[in-house]
Amino acid sequence: SYKYSNEDKPKEDEEDIIYGQLIVLGTNGELPTGDKGRRKSCFTLRRKKRATGVKPSDQHQVYQRASHSEAFLRKDHHSVSYTLPRSVVVVPYVHDETTDMFQIGRSTEEPIDFVLMDIEAGSSIPTNHRPQQQPKQSTISRFACRIVSDREYPYTCRIYAAGFDTSMNIILGEKAPKWTTEQNGKKIIDGLTTNGVLIMQPQNGFSETSIPTQWKETSVCGNIYQLRESRSAQSPGIRIQEDNNVLVNGTLIDLCGATLLWRSSSHERCMPTPRHIDQLIHKLNLGRPQCPVGLTTLAFPRRSKATKETEKQPWVYLECGHVHGRIDWGYQGEEERICPLCRSVGKYVPLWVGGEPAFYVDIGPPTYCFVPCGHVCSQKTAMYWSQTALPHGTQAYNAACPFCATPLEGDLGYKKLIFQQPLD
Repeated sequence: SYKYSNEDKPKEDEEDIIYGQLIVLGTNGELPTGDKGRRKSCFTLRRKKRATGVKPSDQHQVYQRASHSEAFLRKDHHSVSYTLPRSVVVVPYVHDETTDMFQIGRSTEEPIDFVLMDIEAGSSIPTNHRPQQQPKQSTISRFACRIVSDREYPYTCRIYAAGFDTSMNIILGEKAPKWTTEQNGKKIIDGLTTNGVLIMQPQNGFSETSIPTQWKETSVCGNIYQLRESRSAQSPGIRIQEDNNVLVNGTLIDLCGATLLWRSSSHERCMPTPRHIDQLIHKLNLGRPQCPVGLTTLAFPRRSKATKETEKQPWVYLECGHVHGRIDWGYQGEEERICPLCRSVGKYVPLWVGGEPAFYVDIGPPTYCFVPCGHVCSQKTAMYWSQTALPHGTQAYNAACPFCATPLEGDLGYKKLIFQQPLD
């Protein structure tokens, strides 16, 4: 495997070392309701002034009830308690000078660094003016998971199921799966959370050669298991000894209600920036694509301006990929239209260039769109996400547009766009 040398070491300001970023799929640059404080679409993990990491101590204690344990009652002390039918096993955690800890969950309480809400498919599409529905019961855990980052280069980050609550405790109730296992030659107790923390580490990181792999589950102690028979089944899948809980660039983390993409800071220089995307849009518009029917020039709105449909907005017939301006013609029932150029029948939707740079696997020209939402990106980006099955609800898996979380349709899930260039 690749050995790091000091030459690779990033020449960073000692003060501001970034471990990586977590981006919520389906948010396209910001939350549909706007980013506020710890609740936002992208969370940057920075090295903290003082180490905040914790690690399990070598001891564990058995009690009749968790409240009998001093480790559990002390407010300055992290602990994990595993509830068994007749007793409770409490594992005290101790401070770790070499790591920082970041916690993610639905709770807005102080221990949570990154507050996560359920993502509703399609809510980031500007033309989806849907009535604000009553939020359904969230399936994201209040203290869902924690990421522990090494404070020294190469800043390895690992993910664990469950986060510590305001009393610095993780409590695995009687219904949560738990068992004893071997770790580094010692017998330990380990467990899973009710809805689980699933991860998918792609092959070849996050690049134009990325290949999605199988989803797996990470435990409270950071061991990796095959998926359970159902999302909240009582018994764990088989342990995968050769796998680990290290976040590689492009890892997807599913918390049952929202999926996060991990981008390592060491790969940030290969990642497109908002400026890149504005340049791609500018280049598309310089080609002066025309509406073959109205012969008007079409123009994609810039990232920051793409909040509502514009007069020059390009639209596409998803069946064939022909790009037009908006025309009120050729209705075939409620949702379908007939393309004036090739007579194929299918959905007709406005096109939006995907605005979140982190979701692009390369910086190729944005000449493909996802079906049926109309988000535009490069060919390799469209291919990668169309091959990546994302957990959907508690049982299903399907590919979805990363910019709006709309499940993909059709044979491929994406379409090549056919632009008509001006005749002059």
